[in-house]
Amino acid sequence: MIPRFLSAWFTPAPDSAVSEARRRGKSPWIEGVHLLWSAWVFITPLFGSGYTWRWTLITAASYPVFVLLYAKTLLASRRASDFYAVGMAVLCLVLMPVYPAGISYFVFGCVMLRSAYNRRLLVYLWHLLLLNAAFFVVAWLLDYPLRAMLWVPVLTLIIGIIVNVERKSQEKDVALKLSHEEVRRLAATAERERIGRDLHDLLGHTLSLITLKLELSRKLLERDLPAARREVEEAERVARHALAEVRSAVTGIRAADLAAELASARLLLESSMVHLQYEAPPALPPEIERSLALVIREAATNIARHAQATHAQIAFACEAGIVQLRIADNGRGGIVDEGNGLGGMRERVSKLGGSLRIESPKGQGTRLQVRVPVKPDAAQPQSDAAFKEDAVEEDAATETPKRRVV
Repeated sequence: MIPRFLSAWFTPAPDSAVSEARRRGKSPWIEGVHLLWSAWVFITPLFGSGYTWRWTLITAASYPVFVLLYAKTLLASRRASDFYAVGMAVLCLVLMPVYPAGISYFVFGCVMLRSAYNRRLLVYLWHLLLLNAAFFVVAWLLDYPLRAMLWVPVLTLIIGIIVNVERKSQEKDVALKLSHEEVRRLAATAERERIGRDLHDLLGHTLSLITLKLELSRKLLERDLPAARREVEEAERVARHALAEVRSAVTGIRAADLAAELASARLLLESSMVHLQYEAPPALPPEIERSLALVIREAATNIARHAQATHAQIAFACEAGIVQLRIADNGRGGIVDEGNGLGGMRERVSKLGGSLRIESPKGQGTRLQVRVPVKPDAAQPQSDAAFKEDAVEEDAATETPKRRVV
């Protein structure tokens, strides 16, 4: 019974601060680092009467209660966490006649009153004013020094506002990341729907027509062989036309890779507080466009993870049959060894007959330049192995009847 009770007591509520940290991918123990400020409980006696047996006994009895209340402000739901925050402040007020070190409990209670759940700033300031008024009255009745009655309200106000601003900033960051994820999800859904509509429009009627013609040719095979042959030839022409349309559609889908990758890179870098400025990509052959899109993806990932930059730029230039891609950032630079990412970039570019140059002076950012030759006939998507095999099979199928006729 006791273990089950303790388990329920320390299980975080779905809307608690710990559950929110887990949803962000952070460790639930990260909030415990603020407990380091409670070291003032053990330092305060140095400025007063020193360490006594009374201080030791009260600390041994009150500090575990304080830690438990602090933990509950993080584990309890937003609706209930304020009671535990107020409990820390009340613990201080009760102990003030015999335990001045408990003022740290009051500071924690005032700060956690805001950080544990979401309230408007004016409401929080009003509650903070009430708690500090109670502290002032108790301190005045106990003849506490005037400086103690003044610095505690000022301290709780300053720390409380700082925590409030930080929390608001974190909430905005979370909302921004969620909006980015939603944009990516909606974009992927819209793209799947578009591809589905295109394939339905391209192949739905065509495959139905081919099926009907093949069924008709099967029925005519024994009665009218020339008519059956004509239907088969017509079905073949329709199939070739459908294949050409599918190739064109797939080429169009692949041609959008570079623009989509630029938009994705901007979302990634903006979520990492890096402003990305880029130009519209030029029309390029699909094979080159796909390779440059992968280069941009890897470069954006490196900037977000390692560069510590605040600004990045992606630019294109086409001259004399050469396309240039330039990616620059104002980060820390200092790249000495090329890892798997940069090695993969260089390998992709070299397969296209191009070159990749990296300039990364320490403290002056990184500049990456890619130069790839563009052949006039490279715009045709002949690099796709599957389409090449289909084309060879079609040529073989068309040449065979000619040989028979000859």
